Amino acid sequence: MASQTSDERALGQHADEPHEESVGRRLNWLRAGVLGANDGIVSVAGLVMGVAGATSNSHAILIAGIAGLVAGALSMAAGEYVSVSTQRDTEQALLHKERRELREDPDAELAELAGLYRQKGLSADLAQRVAEELTAHDALAAHAEVELGIDPDDLTNPWHAAWASLIAFTVGALLPLLTITLVPSAFRIWATVGAVVIALAVTGYVSAALGQAHRPRAVLRNVCGGLLAMAITYGIGVLFGTTVS
Repeated sequence: MASQTSDERALGQHADEPHEESVGRRLNWLRAGVLGANDGIVSVAGLVMGVAGATSNSHAILIAGIAGLVAGALSMAAGEYVSVSTQRDTEQALLHKERRELREDPDAELAELAGLYRQKGLSADLAQRVAEELTAHDALAAHAEVELGIDPDDLTNPWHAAWASLIAFTVGALLPLLTITLVPSAFRIWATVGAVVIALAVTGYVSAALGQAHRPRAVLRNVCGGLLAMAITYGIGVLFGTTVS
């Protein structure tokens, strides 16, 4: 177990549990990064496998893979930016409303905060004291945490999510693209399948480990999804390649 500081011991914190204010930011990066990496691996692997099923032309496979990588990375980045921007706008609107209510009717807000703590199981007297002390310390933060589940000093950042998605997608997509274009044609299909399986197993394991989730289930889910996508697109490529020829 990692060593704890005296402040952490005094507050009853465990070294293996997240208590830092940056947890929200870390989870935001993790979500965008893992989603981007998995999407890059699976989508580009499926694309190049589909083209490889239709033709043995390495140049055509490379061009298709590069196009898929660029389009996918930009799409992921734009999608994350829009999604997280909407979330941030909503958070800011809620905080603005809370600030106005605290300014216009502080007594009612104090009573509301005490009531929320009573709902959590505190006695009426203790809930009132807690509400008063937290209001004196930082009224907005107290209301935002209990009412909204928001940390005013740690709002989601759309640029962080966008860049994390773009970079993660690109890194993930490069693996199947480089494998299928650099490996000799006689082995490139199975080499790509093997590389993708390993990559998806790693991303599934890492995401589960960081999120303290069930690791074998995450690995199995990632790998099976990737294999299914590659199998379907390769089959479609073979079908259309045979039909066209």
